[in-house]
Amino acid sequence: MSDARALIFWGGWEGHEPEACARVVTDLLRDEGMEVTSVEGAGALGTEDLERFSLIVPMVTQVASDKDDIDRLCAAIRGGVGLGGFHGGMGDAFRDSPAYQFMVGGQWVAHPGDIIDYRVDVTRPDHPITEGIDSFDYRSEQYFLHVDPGLEVLATTTFSGEHAPETTGTVMPVVWTRRYGDGRVFYSALGHKAEELAHPAAREILRRGLTWAAKSSNAERGPQ
Repeated sequence: MSDARALIFWGGWEGHEPEACARVVTDLLRDEGMEVTSVEGAGALGTEDLERFSLIVPMVTQVASDKDDIDRLCAAIRGGVGLGGFHGGMGDAFRDSPAYQFMVGGQWVAHPGDIIDYRVDVTRPDHPITEGIDSFDYRSEQYFLHVDPGLEVLATTTFSGEHAPETTGTVMPVVWTRRYGDGRVFYSALGHKAEELAHPAAREILRRGLTWAAKSSNAERGPQ
């Protein structure tokens, strides 16, 4: 992917270690041959030429949105730029923007019990993002999200109800893809802090997911 360019914009709630996570993802994408621009703050959506990127990675938990900037982002993805990210940096980025949440396909609402042990079940072993990856145990926030029922779900987690009885037996998407216009969208709920990105399965899913999304600007087409 020598001609691929990625934009990472990071910031927001410091509990998700956005700067450290941005460094990890920058290195990961550069190892894949991408040229990476990493910028602090969501203001990059208003100053960068978004159309020139193959992939855009939001890493801005709980920041206020600018409608014009979100419109520019949505237009770029609809036009074929890829969108990919993880945890709250993408899944809880712009709480005040339904347009952004509609594009992503989900929005974080809770993590009962905070940091706990739970199981991630791979449900699409035939997809290139999860092929060859078995279900695995994980320790982090178990995200409860409001999600689009039309997502292409690649992995799920099942809530035990121990920390919130009303969630007992709920099967929640953990990793998904979707189309937004001509753009590919990838999301993983895994990765609360930078150290979690070293988990072998979570890291490999993220690597594959981001590179899969980046292909949206090329002529290649594959599984949704």
